Amino acid sequence: MIETVLLNNHTRMPRLGIGMNHMENEKAVITAINSAVTAGYRMIDTASSYRNEEYIGQAIAKCQIPRRDLFIISKVWNTAQRLGDTAGAFERSLERLQLNYVDLYMIHWPVPGCYGATWDELAKLSTSRAVLAIGVSNFEIRHLEALRKASGIVPAVNQIECHPLNYNKELIEYCQSNGIEVQAYAPLAGGACLDEDIICVVATKYARTPAQIALRWAIQKGLSVIPGSSNTDHIRSNADIFSFEIEEEDMAILDTMSRGYRSAGIPDDLKDIPF
Repeated sequence: MIETVLLNNHTRMPRLGIGMNHMENEKAVITAINSAVTAGYRMIDTASSYRNEEYIGQAIAKCQIPRRDLFIISKVWNTAQRLGDTAGAFERSLERLQLNYVDLYMIHWPVPGCYGATWDELAKLSTSRAVLAIGVSNFEIRHLEALRKASGIVPAVNQIECHPLNYNKELIEYCQSNGIEVQAYAPLAGGACLDEDIICVVATKYARTPAQIALRWAIQKGLSVIPGSSNTDHIRSNADIFSFEIEEEDMAILDTMSRGYRSAGIPDDLKDIPF
């Protein structure tokens, strides 16, 4: 059974979802979602920049899971932020997804000089029935502090890259102490975690896969996770992370692996400017 968490606006969110980044192929998208809902997943994470919202909308319409039981996430991209077109971008995402609302709408990146105004637009959207919760992605403490001081509205979720090879303890503790749910994208480090000796040894001890150990580590840190895969066996296996617990001494060993490794790159339009 997939656990859930109550967000700071009283919306309930699953702690495991399917991440849809790097899936632009229609067949891969439909296979991934069908496999995920069959395995019990109810959270689907996408973004306008993933270029697959239309395929996801088709899969949702055909999956035979009641809309109220699904948790759909999308995000506004940097270009729309710079153009001041957040509301328009949201409407286009809704149209592609064939939905009347999303459960969580997020700022994808903190674009300098823009993300404050974008947050104000998300706050307006949150007063409608079209958005149940609003959040951010790739925000650091300084960005979150700027939002808090400017608007007083605390994001429900901060989605960041997090796995045993990249554990930003200070940011995570800041979020958790301020009622912000941390959601780990790329929780397997793009597959890099699966070949790490320490993770493999711990996986052998618990008779689990390296992927299950990395995901369970994040769950025990109090995070939610959105691993991405279109492989049916991997999707099913990744869901089996709520039936066991990693002992404290092994969690401590896994914590020693953090070295700031990133598997996801910074967008080209942000590489040459401090954000």
